[in-house]
Amino acid sequence: MTHWTVGIDIGGTFTDLVALDLARGAQRSLKVLTTHQDPTEGVVRGTAQLLADHGIAPADVARVVHATTLFTNALIERRGACTGLLTTQGFGDIVEMGNERKYDLYDLRIERSRALAPRQLRGEAVGRLDAQGREIEPLDLAQALAEVARLVDAGVESLAICLLHAYCNDMHERRLAQAIAQAHPALTLTLSCETAPVIREYERLTTTLANAYIKPMARSYLDRLARQLAALGLPGDVLMMLSNGGLAHLDEARAQPIALLESGPAAGAISAAHHSLREGQSDLLAFDMGGTTAKLCLVNGAKPSITFGFEAARQKRFAEGSGMPIGITTVDLIEIGAGGGSIASRDALGLLKVGPHSAGSQPGPMCYGQGGDAPTVTDANLLLGYLNPDFFAGGSLQIQPALARAGFERLGATLGHDAVQTAWGVHDIVAENMAAAARVHVAERGQDPRRFVLVATGGGGPLHAYHVARKIGVATIVCPPQAGVASAFGLLVAQARADRSRSFGFKPASDAVDGLEQVFAALEQEVRGPLQALQADFGPIRLRRRADGRFIGQGFNLGVDLPDGPYTAQDAAQEAGWRAQLDQAFRSAYAHKFGRTPPDVPVELVNLQVTGEAAPLRPFQAPALHAQAATAEPTGHRSVYFAERQGFVDTPVYQRALLHPGAQLAGPALVEEETTTVVVGPLARASVSTQGNLVIQIEEARA
Repeated sequence: MTHWTVGIDIGGTFTDLVALDLARGAQRSLKVLTTHQDPTEGVVRGTAQLLADHGIAPADVARVVHATTLFTNALIERRGACTGLLTTQGFGDIVEMGNERKYDLYDLRIERSRALAPRQLRGEAVGRLDAQGREIEPLDLAQALAEVARLVDAGVESLAICLLHAYCNDMHERRLAQAIAQAHPALTLTLSCETAPVIREYERLTTTLANAYIKPMARSYLDRLARQLAALGLPGDVLMMLSNGGLAHLDEARAQPIALLESGPAAGAISAAHHSLREGQSDLLAFDMGGTTAKLCLVNGAKPSITFGFEAARQKRFAEGSGMPIGITTVDLIEIGAGGGSIASRDALGLLKVGPHSAGSQPGPMCYGQGGDAPTVTDANLLLGYLNPDFFAGGSLQIQPALARAGFERLGATLGHDAVQTAWGVHDIVAENMAAAARVHVAERGQDPRRFVLVATGGGGPLHAYHVARKIGVATIVCPPQAGVASAFGLLVAQARADRSRSFGFKPASDAVDGLEQVFAALEQEVRGPLQALQADFGPIRLRRRADGRFIGQGFNLGVDLPDGPYTAQDAAQEAGWRAQLDQAFRSAYAHKFGRTPPDVPVELVNLQVTGEAAPLRPFQAPALHAQAATAEPTGHRSVYFAERQGFVDTPVYQRALLHPGAQLAGPALVEEETTTVVVGPLARASVSTQGNLVIQIEEARA
């Protein structure tokens, strides 16, 4: 029997679907427009079409993996549940006070991210723990239940419980949750001791509150999705991609949907790492551009960079501190520019501007013919000749070039330029914005972008990669097969992963390691639970230890990898050895990042983290191809605009499916496939590798 796996990634514009036959290396894909009113509608319709088009029997599908931006969008657009907050008496305004820092020091009209629970939907519970978790004031259960009843009467559907120092002792939160569940069984509860058991009150509160805000929607959506896929005959036991780049069981996602916020972009980075590793490249910039946004991830040693917190729903896209801090493990991504649906306009200064507003999939770009009335990046690329109007999104969508031209003629008239000049301005602005953000992102991590390979994925990544690479000095671009659905493909080659963290203070210079080992052992047990539930598809579990540390007196933490445990000591010499290793682990990481360490200052670890990973038992291995032809014949020509040639150029167009390994292309050229178009500019050459990737070498790249 053939065993297929199906990956489904819901984006802001398109829903991407990929089916893989793990045994034979066969891959089938489809793009459909995202149905925002009910995302499951597009998923079910697209899945049924994918199976029918390629003769895949539902009974032959062994696994379904899913990623979605639905919950991120719900936070940004404030479409979650009516959410209340219950916190310790006197601390209800932490959500407004934040960390008392302005993200723009000189903006007198600065606006903070609006609280998910307005003041009238916050309650305060009498009862207090100290910083060591000792009770200094008993919990008044009757008073707390009266506060909850008031919130429920006000319409609260989901309640976040975040009491002071619950990361140290969860006694009060657990008692409250039990009593509230009995009094209000329909109320959805989120506890900070389960969601973010770490120090820093504001970050812990916002993470708990965000989870509560999206939890009812997530449960409803995931349950509905599982039922509808099961009705197609597919496995209803769906696996979900988490923001950390790993897979988890559906039950894990239902309990902590906050872990899904960056699931789609994380899958794109996993896909890029997979393809580049097959090319023997382990250090790369994963560039993923879709219909709504473009993102970049730094990959070192074939592993996407990981961070342990990010900001959601920023007031200003690139202003750190303007959003809600979310304390979850996530692939370290930066939003570096616009997507295909980003709208071009004339700003207040009379200059051309692209984004941040997007036409999405409904109504979409003007060329979709669905009522869009503002020109977008996709319209610009169509007008410049980069896109094939007769085969857009694999022919699944009929587009109208005349509408795109009309939009840019109208916009150009306001700027004093013709339609083509305006369209090229949009394309160039997008590339420059992406390049500028990429330079900063890479430099902040102590790296030089010129030593990396750019792996372009998403519907727009291969189309824009040539111009972005030239601006940042990258000489090599890798475009995987079917790059337009790379995120959905990444779902099917990812490992299972679980992360757990807890605040615990440990000073290597003075504290015994047995207490540290007890906490790590408990975290490892928590990590094994969700991974053991996936043993049928994933192999042995590998555990890694990590901690946030600092020199005593510092106000910020640095995450560092720690030696493998267990930290057990039979005598004083072993004890001293473990403490020295833990101390040196932090000092070495600090010196690597900052170039020096302060003399004679002791170290303390404050947050402990355990990561568990399990590789697929049946990993996907696309068969290596044999070189066949050193040349390739174009299937047609199209007039395409290139600034290097100062106008339109009669450009050969190749079909990706007809290019065999060893084929050589001289720019300018276009390579079309079902889900995207690859641009090979005039200053580049391309070849097809034995792994099936299109590798572009740029002859002139700016440093």
